Amino acid sequence: MGQGEPDLYRDTWVRYLGYANEVGESFRPLVPVPVVWASYGVATAYVTADAIDKGRKAATAHAQDPTRVGVAVVDTFVWQSLASVAIPGFTINRLCAASLALLGSLTRWPLPVRRWTTTALGLAAIPLIITPIDRTVDFLMDSSLRKLYGTPGEPPTSH
Repeated sequence: MGQGEPDLYRDTWVRYLGYANEVGESFRPLVPVPVVWASYGVATAYVTADAIDKGRKAATAHAQDPTRVGVAVVDTFVWQSLASVAIPGFTINRLCAASLALLGSLTRWPLPVRRWTTTALGLAAIPLIITPIDRTVDFLMDSSLRKLYGTPGEPPTSH
């Protein structure tokens, strides 16, 4: 991949697959739990595909250095697992659970209205939580795992 070419997993519609579990968590009040778990399957498949892609790119760029390939795969997988699946999934889950409980305590709205309102709040929160979570995961990884293999942010590509 040359300079200027879009990264399939970061710069195209494919990136939105990483948000599948947040959408699943937002819809938790309305859909069966297996649907929510399937959304985690989609997000995890995205994370895994991106890690494999970054490993292949590192292998092409650094064919004589298998350590860099391993680092690229691990760094991408850990970063994406935290920033795309674990932290946002937990955040939306807790936001929706709290809003559903509060709506039950503070309103007399029928349960279907409370569930749809909770889903709408969860969906509306997704764009608001992305950047803070990404920056937090960058900080956490730069302060921990990335210290094991060199300069913060290297060799992984930008997220």
